[in-house]
Amino acid sequence: MTDHEPGTPFYFHTKLDQTILLGVRAKNVKQLLHGIRTVPESSIYHHTHRFLLQHQYLSPEPPNDFAYWVTEIVGNAALGERLASIDIVQFDSIAVLRERFADILESCATSEEYRQEANHGDDFHFMASRTFVIPTPFVAHDLREFMDILGKISLNALYYHVFDAKLRLGKGENDFSRWLRDQARDDVADKIKRLDPYAQTLEGLRRRIIGLLSGDDRN
Repeated sequence: MTDHEPGTPFYFHTKLDQTILLGVRAKNVKQLLHGIRTVPESSIYHHTHRFLLQHQYLSPEPPNDFAYWVTEIVGNAALGERLASIDIVQFDSIAVLRERFADILESCATSEEYRQEANHGDDFHFMASRTFVIPTPFVAHDLREFMDILGKISLNALYYHVFDAKLRLGKGENDFSRWLRDQARDDVADKIKRLDPYAQTLEGLRRRIIGLLSGDDRN
């Protein structure tokens, strides 16, 4: 997506993700902390967002990979709960989100907890996603067309314009709000921007956005 000018159509895109194994792994919390500090931002994004598409009908979504591994594999429920409690919607950049995870690992883990290792074969493997952005045939020239198309696009396309645009691409705002703002619809743009997309399924998010656009937010 590029910046819009007033009257510019909205071009809907979708995406495909290819998972990449980075060759970085952790046996204990200390190594997990080192990995979180050093892996590419795309890896932090992958481990905090992949559940949203893989479990798109669950609400709330399962915890991030770091929290799951610390809780279920290492067996440190208290530390895992702290990692799971991070409110990802509050972050506009991967860099700040990365530091939040690192700060918790540093502040909550004792030297003994740092050395506690997962069982053989249960190491944490850092992965990332290579994203391929694909144009769709859908183009909206006005709000009516935008609402109609929003009800038809795939969940991958919805995810790309809401989640990828805001955090992974470092725009700080989803593509829908940015386009609506350029169409002099700041009122609706602000409401969509304030939505917590992590607190509902992707289908639920679609319905909420359409409700806001139609002036009926009861869904």
